[in-house]
Amino acid sequence: MLFLTFFIIAFSFLMAGTFVLTSLLKQQEEELGQRAMLVARTVSNLTEIKNLLMSSNLEESYVRINEVAEEIRFINDLEYIVVMNMDRVRFSHPLKDSIGQISNSTDMNAAFAQHYYVSKAEGEKGTMIRAFVPIMNKENEQIGVTLVGSKLPTIGQAFHDFRSEILMTIALSTFFCIWGALTLGRHIKKQMFGLEPHEISQMYVERTETFNAMHDGIVAVDSKLNITIFNKTAAKILGVGEDPNIFIGKNIHEVLPDTRLPEIVFTGESVYNQEIYVNKHSILSNRVPIRVNGKLVGAVAIFKDLTDFKQLAEELTGVKAYVQALRVHTHEYKNKLHTISGLLHLGHTKQAMEYISQVQEEQESVTKFLNERIYNENISGLLLSKISRGKELGIKVTIDQESKFTKYPQKLDHHDFVVIFGNLIENAFDALTSLNVDHKEITISIDDQDDILAIMVSDNGIGMTEEMMNYIFEQGYSTKAKENRGIGLYLIKEIVNKGKGTIEVTSELNKGTTFIITFDI
Repeated sequence: MLFLTFFIIAFSFLMAGTFVLTSLLKQQEEELGQRAMLVARTVSNLTEIKNLLMSSNLEESYVRINEVAEEIRFINDLEYIVVMNMDRVRFSHPLKDSIGQISNSTDMNAAFAQHYYVSKAEGEKGTMIRAFVPIMNKENEQIGVTLVGSKLPTIGQAFHDFRSEILMTIALSTFFCIWGALTLGRHIKKQMFGLEPHEISQMYVERTETFNAMHDGIVAVDSKLNITIFNKTAAKILGVGEDPNIFIGKNIHEVLPDTRLPEIVFTGESVYNQEIYVNKHSILSNRVPIRVNGKLVGAVAIFKDLTDFKQLAEELTGVKAYVQALRVHTHEYKNKLHTISGLLHLGHTKQAMEYISQVQEEQESVTKFLNERIYNENISGLLLSKISRGKELGIKVTIDQESKFTKYPQKLDHHDFVVIFGNLIENAFDALTSLNVDHKEITISIDDQDDILAIMVSDNGIGMTEEMMNYIFEQGYSTKAKENRGIGLYLIKEIVNKGKGTIEVTSELNKGTTFIITFDI
């Protein structure tokens, strides 16, 4: 990398030197043209030159004009000064054999039409800068042309003329190239944590493959909200295609407008274990700001698909509820069997048969009601188990006979309502078990009429104070002095927010509590 840096800097100096040298040559060319024009004007304005051009004694004119022109040429270090009359006959020239001869040069026609100009032409001695100036008499009539030629230095001559400056420049450039390469190399390496480019490339590949091998979805953005990381698991969970590499560099709003990652970039605050709805998928998301040297440079989201977790939780909940229901039913039917056995021992066969029919009718009535009014078997099964659980605890669980539950709000499903009903009823059980009263009751009402789903769970338990009601939806807060509590109402609040619903709580100490949750459907 050091050699590459040196080469880049040296090449930059070379290009700059070439540009400077070219500029110097161009400037020198302009200066030569100006000097040639000045000499040509001077010669053309000499009275002696004008008089000799108009003299009839050509031999004398040839000699005298050439003497004056050559003297001026030597003084100004010029290649040639050629004075011609209107017939293009040369009256002066460095080569005496050319004096008296007609010039056949094609670039002087304009000069014989009273034009002043400088041209560049290739000659035997190299590239020449030529200045043309017309010679005018007293009557302002053109009587000839003065041509002054100056040789343009070659690049080799320019190097020779400026050899000291060029050598000094090369020495300084070499020094600064080496110094610059070392300094820039150290700086770049420091910025890259001491790694070489090939090591960074390898790390990038390893990082990408590591992210793709993870079972959690990972999406990261920079401070401008452009996607920098998007692993395959994230693409699979969110259902956006099989090749996440096409999203790298795109703005997060163009790909997934509802990730809530921009909030982390703007606020700089982390959010953990939050259930959100992204691209019609329910996920459990942890979103954290990315900081480098204390400066916020982006944010990353790590998330899981909640669908699988909810199914697993539902299975576990179902097993737990099934075991609990078996225990309750075992206890309940044991009591009923004892009652039937007692009646039969006493010979009250008729009363035993009536008791059996009554128990059967009650069970069938509840089951039939739940099957007809609650369209999801998971929710109806949960409610049935809670009714049985209430009987075991001596708590009457009543479901309003007008209740009906046929459809879900947007973004919610039966998993969410298992959490809502399960936690609200369990909280009501807790509120009643610690209360010493004769009549303990929980009332449940569900109504989904007029595009509104309303759920009410009410108990006549110990109730809550105003202060308690201010904190009940905070994660970790609980009115029960037990471990691993304080999560149920927090989850309910998150579900209500996800479904854009409302939750209302009324409670009075030692009289009971009522929860009312409403959603648009």
